[in-house]
Amino acid sequence: MTRSGNSALNAARRERELRELGDVGIVDVLVVGGGITGVGVALDAAARGLRTVLVEKRDLAFGTSRWSSKLVHGGLRYLASGGVGIAHESAVERDILLTRTAPHLTRAIPQVVPLLPNIGAAQRVLVRAGFFAGDALRRTAGTSAAVLPRSRRVAAAEALRMAPTLRRNGLRGGLLAWDGQLVDDARLVVAIARTAAAHGATVLTRVEATRVTGDSAELRDALTGETLSVRARSVINAAGVWADRVDPSIELRPSRGTHLVFDAAAFGGLSASLTVPIPGSTSRFVFAFPAAHGRVYLGLTDEDAPGPVPDEPEPTDAEIDFLLDTVNTVLREPLRRSDIRGKFAGLRPLLRTADDSTADISREHAVLHSPGGPITIVGGKLTTYRQMAQDAVDAAVTHARLPAGPSTTDRIPLVGAVSGAARDRIPAPPLLVERYGSEAALITELAATHRDLAAPVAPNLDVLQAEFAYAISHEGALDESDLLDRRTRLGLVTEDRTAALPSARAAFAAQR
Repeated sequence: MTRSGNSALNAARRERELRELGDVGIVDVLVVGGGITGVGVALDAAARGLRTVLVEKRDLAFGTSRWSSKLVHGGLRYLASGGVGIAHESAVERDILLTRTAPHLTRAIPQVVPLLPNIGAAQRVLVRAGFFAGDALRRTAGTSAAVLPRSRRVAAAEALRMAPTLRRNGLRGGLLAWDGQLVDDARLVVAIARTAAAHGATVLTRVEATRVTGDSAELRDALTGETLSVRARSVINAAGVWADRVDPSIELRPSRGTHLVFDAAAFGGLSASLTVPIPGSTSRFVFAFPAAHGRVYLGLTDEDAPGPVPDEPEPTDAEIDFLLDTVNTVLREPLRRSDIRGKFAGLRPLLRTADDSTADISREHAVLHSPGGPITIVGGKLTTYRQMAQDAVDAAVTHARLPAGPSTTDRIPLVGAVSGAARDRIPAPPLLVERYGSEAALITELAATHRDLAAPVAPNLDVLQAEFAYAISHEGALDESDLLDRRTRLGLVTEDRTAALPSARAAFAAQR
């Protein structure tokens, strides 16, 4: 891991840098929005040597960036609909994440399509052809088979080993391919933000930007109510589904993606992404895959979501029924609503087009610039955040004639990045290494030094008190919801959130 400065984000640093910002005459780049794209922009700009400030109204990854499928897709779906460009871009960016920038937060995951009688011959042919195309994408992106093995057909016994709750009657094996998976999307956002801070960016959460123009904004500290004006040579709007609030000239058409949360036991020890073709579609699937904290996530819907954008979107009953009905077509024992431990939904910030359904709107990103307004980056997908950020900063450099060279973020390891033998030598439990990479040693040391921090935050939960303390001292957590809902994902299950809440409160009390 390489870092060029202090990456720790905390309340003291926030207060100091917010105070110093009032004394700065003008910054090079002001970024509005602390999701995956915004922090990517901040890192790209700061790494080019530009004086960069990021402001986020709430917390890092507060919006769509914590509601994703936690997958690093290779773009296969887009290839099926003719989007060769975005498919290749996705595959390239997936390789960068898996092998260079975030090997500690990503991993290869097998995805198995069960060959059952309800999956017809034509659909099987299409899936197999798609997997072959995925192999070609992997090769053109330069990803080795050691990182993502080639696709193949597997016998029924192997399919059952990976997905033990599959229906056995009529099972004729499965089609197997590989893709990338994130340990957690919100943790990726935090790692990028910290890396940006290490390169000199000012990262300020709980700071709202209003009256945003192409070269200025009014900032309001949500914790104190104080305001200040900031001038910038370039302003970049990376507010995601709220981008049209920052620049009303932007027209968005959000779509909602819903997931359900289950205990891992409901899927009998699932070790792959169980991938179920949606009847009538040649490119869409419902999938269940193992996730953090002993859970399985089941997704994904793609429904038009008109109207005001809520802070926390809610799945509809129809979406829940759709996910259950689809996955139950391949399970031996059907899942019921009573098996659901939690649910979440996210809104994709898609550009409004003609009369296409949101399922067919391109996921390509766009860099827009209205007269007198900020540069806006919108669209895209989590996997391609780095390229989106690069394009936005390129536009800012060109428009404002900023003194900066080309992007280098494809070669910058994020905070904690480690792989191979070096990963094996980290003096920390594997679970902590999976979440924090090389930083896991700091948490282990914290727990060893303060024995009370070595205990879990609640019985039967796999998060240590030391992780809460570290999130406050190094990861910019400012309140209990930051700890429960974003630095960890305990909040996705109400019972777990309730159990861990006293520890979250105690962690902040210990800082005072």
